[in-house]
Amino acid sequence: METRVTTSRLPSAKVEDLISAGDIRPFVGFKDTSFFPSLFKSSAPPEAGPIAATLPLPPHNPPVTNTMSKRVKARSTTGRAEGPYRCVDRFESLAKEDLPGKDTLDKLFTFAVERFGDSPCLGTRELLSEENEKQPNGKIFKKLILGDYKWLSYNQVNSLVNQFGRGLAALGQEPKSTIAIFCETRAEWMITAQTCFRHNFPLVTFYATLGEEAIAFGLNETGVSHLVTSAELLETKLKNVLPSIPKLKHIIYVDQKKVNNEGYPAGLSIHSMQAVQDLGALPENMGQELVKPQPTDLAVIMYTSGSTGRPKGVVIVHSNLIAGMTGQCERIPGLGPKDIYIGYLPLAHVLEMTAEISCVTYGCPIGYSSPHTLSDQSSKIKRGSKGDSTVLKPTLMAAVPEILDRINKNVMSKVQEMSYVQKMLFNMGYRYKLKQIMRGYDAPLCNALLFTKVKKLLGGRVRLMLSGGAPLSAATQRFMNVCFCCPVGQGYGLTETCGAGTITEVADNSTGRVGAPLICCEVRLRDWAEGGYTSKDKPNPRGEILIGGPNVTMGYYKYESKDEDFFVDEKGQRWFCTGDVGEVHPDGCLQIVDRKKDLVKLQAGEYVSLGKVESALKNSSLIDNICVYANSDQNYIISFVVPNQKKLMELAKQGGLLAPWEEICTNPKMETEVLREIKEVAAKIKLQRFEIPTKVHLSPEPWTPETGLVTDAFKLKRKELKNHYRHHIERMYSGK
Repeated sequence: METRVTTSRLPSAKVEDLISAGDIRPFVGFKDTSFFPSLFKSSAPPEAGPIAATLPLPPHNPPVTNTMSKRVKARSTTGRAEGPYRCVDRFESLAKEDLPGKDTLDKLFTFAVERFGDSPCLGTRELLSEENEKQPNGKIFKKLILGDYKWLSYNQVNSLVNQFGRGLAALGQEPKSTIAIFCETRAEWMITAQTCFRHNFPLVTFYATLGEEAIAFGLNETGVSHLVTSAELLETKLKNVLPSIPKLKHIIYVDQKKVNNEGYPAGLSIHSMQAVQDLGALPENMGQELVKPQPTDLAVIMYTSGSTGRPKGVVIVHSNLIAGMTGQCERIPGLGPKDIYIGYLPLAHVLEMTAEISCVTYGCPIGYSSPHTLSDQSSKIKRGSKGDSTVLKPTLMAAVPEILDRINKNVMSKVQEMSYVQKMLFNMGYRYKLKQIMRGYDAPLCNALLFTKVKKLLGGRVRLMLSGGAPLSAATQRFMNVCFCCPVGQGYGLTETCGAGTITEVADNSTGRVGAPLICCEVRLRDWAEGGYTSKDKPNPRGEILIGGPNVTMGYYKYESKDEDFFVDEKGQRWFCTGDVGEVHPDGCLQIVDRKKDLVKLQAGEYVSLGKVESALKNSSLIDNICVYANSDQNYIISFVVPNQKKLMELAKQGGLLAPWEEICTNPKMETEVLREIKEVAAKIKLQRFEIPTKVHLSPEPWTPETGLVTDAFKLKRKELKNHYRHHIERMYSGK
């Protein structure tokens, strides 16, 4: 149940790998007369139409925009404050299908192939060469030189899907029997998924960052006999645990390179994807009868990355996904062939998966990328060569608050280094454009002089970002609107609701909210008196968020003890209890205000919302990430901080401390400086005394999915963090 606010999980890589936000190399030339470096060639403006949760404000008619922004978007079906709340555009009944008669995923793909035929569907960049580059610290980084995108048309993908499905059947894969995929985001992932949907092979998905033990657990729990993976994951994560997965008989790796079959358990066969497709193209295998899925058939068992405890498999049938995508697409007007989507977030996440299936359905090409190659400054791109965004020039992309916050901090840090005149002009331009946006206008001159080159860091054509994974601060949202010349939408959904819940409307220019319920579902508030949230709260009703509708999934696979989170009401509608606390505004839009599991009662009886405190303190330019810890038998809270390396190094230098990064982080004087910064930020945002951490431990290493301390969405794994820092918790609470 860890998939929280909005659309997508963070990809499985370090934050610095995304847009190089950590060292902001794109902004090295910030002090030239144009304020930003000329890193990119100019590109033509996009032709694409509007596509996602919050779109550009029409410059020609702001009164209409403002009227639409202020309209009531959802209202209670009972008239009561607790709801349920439904979208006013589909108030009488909840939507189940976007395209009439297309009630299973295979029908959506067949429809797309018939409609878009020879149009580009899935694109992958050509690998030209690889080089090992030695870093100043002695580490060796692999650098890539990549060529242009090579595209598969809809017809070509359709042929591969048919061949791969028949090849899997020839290897013994049966309809309605599960098959697993453990692979990075790439075209072969989507080809595998469409193969499974067409041939009625329920697909079991795992994040590429899951550990060996979690993967073995999921494969054994689902009893799969066939697994699709990559050569790298096969060698690095799977090989050691294969002896403990006795039911697994066939492994298919998606790469072109050859895998050495030595060292694998007896009875286990290793195949390339190409070999299986060739098998499916043989005449004797082409006449196999196709068992088409029904709406109630199992489509996916999606294993969560697990913010607490072991991963859980969410059971999703075809009708769940169809309903969820119906709700999402209603808020995405104009999605079609004029758009280009860049796919780099984990496809094992329901929102990325449904977003890409929607793109395929409506003819929007998907160019695949990775966190390591996304921009010119990404970790695997050789200096001087082009990252994926520069080549693809996407119009649509997803991001997460962690990245957007980092970009915000670092760009504004460079602004502070400008001359007085440059800083004044930048701030004037920023404030002017912000006012124009709030009025419903744009500011073309400011864009041309100040912000266009920033926008080109992601290819120059991105007109919409959809933020997911956690609440996005109003300041960061406005910053992205202004400096990157594109709107940033928010929404709310969970794996258990097929990623569908709420998304902000096209004309909604508010911040801090996640929009009104989608047309496929409705939202209720359940009182949580212990936490102080009820439907009688003023000025707006608050409570635990419950989501109901045809997009609510069927529960957890072999995990009945957690199925109390699901229930069916007297009308036969399924509901999911999210554990998140929301507030419904008068226009029917939802705001996420807390999380039940994040609330801890201190010794003196005060309740501390850990998530609230963390979100507030991350506004500090000195803090890249923070975890607040509270012990119920103590009367104060403590914290673990991943500091901003550049800022802390500068602070250490000012204090006369010249030492390696690790020593700076363990220096008591630096802990004192970070605590002082925490108290200053807390005072500005008026945190209560008991909400302010009194002690801090600095971590020299960032928290990434690879460390096991955060999920793929970069959500904190509190249990793992507690175990990891147990010694420091004891030290800080013992007064040492």
